[in-house]
Amino acid sequence: MRALDGVSLEVRRGEVYGLLGPNGSGKTTLIRMLVGLVAPDAGEVTVLGARMPDLAVLGRIGYMTQAAALYTDLSVEENVRFFAAVTGAEKNVAEAIDIVELSDRRDSVVSTLSGGMRQRASLACALVHQPQLLLLDEPTVGIDPQLRVQFWEYFRTLTAAGATIIVSSHVMDEAERCDRLGLIRSGHLLAEGSVDDLRRQAGVDRLEDAFLKLSAGPAA
Repeated sequence: MRALDGVSLEVRRGEVYGLLGPNGSGKTTLIRMLVGLVAPDAGEVTVLGARMPDLAVLGRIGYMTQAAALYTDLSVEENVRFFAAVTGAEKNVAEAIDIVELSDRRDSVVSTLSGGMRQRASLACALVHQPQLLLLDEPTVGIDPQLRVQFWEYFRTLTAAGATIIVSSHVMDEAERCDRLGLIRSGHLLAEGSVDDLRRQAGVDRLEDAFLKLSAGPAA
């Protein structure tokens, strides 16, 4: 079985593009292709004008994995500082930690943090070098609703400044915050467009119903 099959999409600069689909639909594989960790069997992946993998482009990409990619024996600040040093962004460490509201836990060892706090620390590591493209794989899992709103407000600040964000999710209310969506199931891109476009295409009022209806096609 193929993780992805014939997926073709184009993400516009300065938008939030959402990959919406259930677990196992191919969202994470697609993101890993975009960052150059997985090579496609056919076709090509172009990111920020370069064909991936391209080491020169990686410094302009921020990637937050679904499972927090942190050094658990280091503190929050030490983790963020490590990722900042890779791209020469040490001056942004305090700001990145403040954005995710971990300033009071900056000296805490990651292994002592809750799952939600680890997610926040992981996001700080992905943001610290102010990337042009931010790839977020289920970024708000375990995050309380108030902080989720604050995250999305910050994402909008980034896109207003010209950054592009690709976010994967299986949560409908989060997907509705995206400018455009790609609906993915069983490795197939079923449809894409704005939330209103997808609802109109499916002839329904709710995004969840649109996904279910469009998933019932031959590609499901």
